[in-house]
Amino acid sequence: MVPVAVDEDPRHELRQAVPVKRVLEQVHTAGRVRDLGETVQFSWPGVYFEGRFRGTGIGVVLDCAAADYEVQIDGATVATLVTPGGITHWIDGLRDGEHTVRVVKRNDTPGDTSTFGGFAAAPGGAVLGKPAPRSRQIEFIGDSLTVGYGNVSGTRACDPEQLKRNTNADVSHGALTARRLGADYQINGLSGLGMVRNVAGICPDLTYRTYYDRALLNVEGDVWQNPGTWRPQIVVVNLGSNDFTDLTPGEPWTPDSLAAAFRTAYGEFLRNLRTRYGSGTTLVAVGFDRNAEQVRQVVEARNDAGDSGVRSWYLEQSGLDFLGCDGHTSARDDRLIADRLAAFLGSLPTGW
Repeated sequence: MVPVAVDEDPRHELRQAVPVKRVLEQVHTAGRVRDLGETVQFSWPGVYFEGRFRGTGIGVVLDCAAADYEVQIDGATVATLVTPGGITHWIDGLRDGEHTVRVVKRNDTPGDTSTFGGFAAAPGGAVLGKPAPRSRQIEFIGDSLTVGYGNVSGTRACDPEQLKRNTNADVSHGALTARRLGADYQINGLSGLGMVRNVAGICPDLTYRTYYDRALLNVEGDVWQNPGTWRPQIVVVNLGSNDFTDLTPGEPWTPDSLAAAFRTAYGEFLRNLRTRYGSGTTLVAVGFDRNAEQVRQVVEARNDAGDSGVRSWYLEQSGLDFLGCDGHTSARDDRLIADRLAAFLGSLPTGW
């Protein structure tokens, strides 16, 4: 596991982050954030912030006691911040010149809100204009497999603390797929939740659909305000693995009633996505394990209803070791899945 980068240099107590008028004037992000001007708040895993600066150092302004973060300079990870709290974390000793900086949220913390306050240049340097957005955009919707649940653990046996430290959405198959295709992305994943039923029947009054519209997952009734810049050409939906885990005593479902409810809800979810993003977006429904036949039927029904922009893709398990926490996909598996998914998405009639 990557060691925690700790800033103990007393000089840094004298350096303050330079307030910015608006964080989003300084950084590029494609994630779901709530814009508060001098800060932004966010909840979903894999949210990233990209910037440019000149000089020998950069400060990263964060306030988050729940999640872990990667800090990358010029494409290389230079620090992993574990539940950093309210800090300005400084990266020093860089070559004097222009650099890129990227901060990404590693894990899913749906019960908490995280805050990012932008970047601050070291003395003598300057934060430069933000990077241009990528012309390609992909949205990934799903559960723990989309999050990257325990993917860097190297073992299936994880306690809750090990799970948190070893979940890294930045090397999930979605993030890797997007990078292979040169696309901005959102990872809107929630571990344990399904379309109509959650793993082992937990929280029967809540499903993934309860949360999808939110920017801040722990704020009931919250609705993400799309700034108008998020118009994904592809949306990948991978839900259903939790719906079809073994039924537990006392649940109201039968296998047939569960399958029927799943198909109905899935079809409605796809119709809502079509309304949200329009006819120019290709919707890809992923079949995986026990949900594959149900997903196939949903896609067929949408095609028969006249929506030819809905496609299905089967997540092939051959070659996967499932050495992530609790038998989830490992980082190696995520690379294999990304290779396969990127090839499929690249074959779609999107003009890519």
